[in-house]
Amino acid sequence: MSLGRQAKALSRAQVRAVLSLIARTRYPVRNRVILLLSVRAGLRAKEIAQVTWTMITDADGGVGEAIHLQDEASKGRSGRIIPLHVELQSALQELYRHDVPKLNEFIVRTERSKSTSAQVIVNLFARWYETLGFHGCSSHSGRRTFITSAARKISTVDGSLRDVQMLAGHANLRTTQRYIEPNASAQIRVVQLI
Repeated sequence: MSLGRQAKALSRAQVRAVLSLIARTRYPVRNRVILLLSVRAGLRAKEIAQVTWTMITDADGGVGEAIHLQDEASKGRSGRIIPLHVELQSALQELYRHDVPKLNEFIVRTERSKSTSAQVIVNLFARWYETLGFHGCSSHSGRRTFITSAARKISTVDGSLRDVQMLAGHANLRTTQRYIEPNASAQIRVVQLI
């Protein structure tokens, strides 16, 4: 993936703008979960479409502390455990109360179906970003935002890029590195420290 073709990462203000737009949609609770699965858990469109309540719930049947993404719901064999961000966990709890699904059902459903496709998820993101005038953003923007944010903060919790690679479900660390958005101001600051 060349640098010019990568989806742009989202700023905090852009994430807030999308959440504000979503709040006015026909299915705000479901759509909030879709966005947060992307920006707070780094899931791909295919994974968002394939994640089930079983992968999110704990032994008591409530929303747990992590997503246990199975290989069949991910790209290739990139199943993994992703701890739930508090904002995503809260949104999932709200959707769960709103919907009261069976545990083996998909989290993201449509009015006419108990499941959806990756293409529907891609189209939703495209429509939201187009409405807001976010050029260069796609369904992968949330994933790129998640990976970049995790990479910038991982050393503050004694982690490494290998931990970010595991959260992203990448087989190769080079793939993870390509997702990370460079930070010009950080480059200036670090050079001044040398």
